[in-house]
Amino acid sequence: MNAHRPMPDAMLQALRDRFGDRCSTAQAVRDQHGRDESAYDAAPPDAVVFCESNEDVIDAVKLADRFEVPVIPFGVGSSLEGHLLAVQGGISLDLSRMNRVLRVNAEDLTVTVQAGVTRTQLNREIRDTGLFFPIDPGADASLGGMAATRASGTNAVRYGTMRENVLGLGVVTASGEWIRTGTRARKSAAGYDLTRLFVGSEGTLGVMTEVTLKLYPLPEAVSAAICHFPDIDAAVRTTIMTIQMGVPIARVELVDANTVGLVNRHSGLQLAERPMLLMEFHGSPASVAEQAQTVQDIAAEHGGEAFEWASTPEERTRLWTARHHAYFAAIQSRPGCRAMSTDACVPISRLAELIAESVADVDASGLPYFLVGHVGDGNFHFGYLIDPDQPAERELAEALNHRLVERTLRMEGTCSGEHGVGLHKMGFLLDEAGAGTVGLMRAIKRALDPKDILNPGKIFVV
Repeated sequence: MNAHRPMPDAMLQALRDRFGDRCSTAQAVRDQHGRDESAYDAAPPDAVVFCESNEDVIDAVKLADRFEVPVIPFGVGSSLEGHLLAVQGGISLDLSRMNRVLRVNAEDLTVTVQAGVTRTQLNREIRDTGLFFPIDPGADASLGGMAATRASGTNAVRYGTMRENVLGLGVVTASGEWIRTGTRARKSAAGYDLTRLFVGSEGTLGVMTEVTLKLYPLPEAVSAAICHFPDIDAAVRTTIMTIQMGVPIARVELVDANTVGLVNRHSGLQLAERPMLLMEFHGSPASVAEQAQTVQDIAAEHGGEAFEWASTPEERTRLWTARHHAYFAAIQSRPGCRAMSTDACVPISRLAELIAESVADVDASGLPYFLVGHVGDGNFHFGYLIDPDQPAERELAEALNHRLVERTLRMEGTCSGEHGVGLHKMGFLLDEAGAGTVGLMRAIKRALDPKDILNPGKIFVV
């Protein structure tokens, strides 16, 4: 099923002839490109090709098609579900050198970039236009990778996910043909929506080389706040009421008491070790003040207290330290561990119930963990901290995750709110979507990639 496909010597020689020293078979380079931030062991490709242009990608894919060798697109390696592992060998196409902002159309609030541009690079380069790109998955991911995994993050409650913010793509197909999907227009009824088909396809249907995105005006005023609660339920119910009342909050993140403690010890902070919401409001000064007051009143009804407000960038950065450092604080709390991440997302009305049941389950297990969540859109993450050398711990984490997904699907949610399927959630996708739906996905895959060379072994078994 995921057997290694030996790379023919003729294929490797053709890559060297075409790409010279931009084709590497060094073990260290291959290992780097055969792992991501998941808990899986490395599965390195046979070779790594560093692409610098559409033509490079086209030529590499044409060679892969001729020799029927797998191709795995690589951005910065920040994915969480084993997307980048070369489970059948092949070529890792590193697109990080394709990092040019190609076209900024400030008057239309759009930008076109090469796939290797990262989100922080884009915002740095367009800062003088008064616009920004809001999707923030946490890691400084490449925009091609973010489109491929349909990423979202902390701002999704207001600005949506990559699905809503990608207008068009440049894609190299399995046969090595470069195609364009979509336009810069904000809507279209012309033919199949191929842009949405490729967004979230995780490199299994084509290699994205260019992305056209929506931009947004930088808000006139930004205010952030943290608020502590007596328990997780109170924090989540505050979030639910905020969303149901239509408050256009930009970000609302949950950090549980256990994770606040990890951050305190990691960063030398003295935050109250109770469940905490971190919130951010965007708009005019008057609208931001109104939003903030409304949320403070809602929080007070649920026992929220110790509000701390910040309006300058420096103050906001300090308040958000707990959220931004949560992953690293957790990893360093248990040296040598790996984090197995969950990615449940449910309708907002079921969020409190799901989190309460899942916290009780993991507490009873005794396995160390951290808990954070983009609770404004019903999405949250456990990070189970496992010793990779202890199979029993991995099995326990998988069992906890399986029970979490069962609860999620029972509540009409999804096994993956933003991380994608990759290797880890293949079985869950079948449980969630059903055999008929996954069968249709397989049919699309076979039609677009008949030789199964594009990131094979991911999402489902062909």
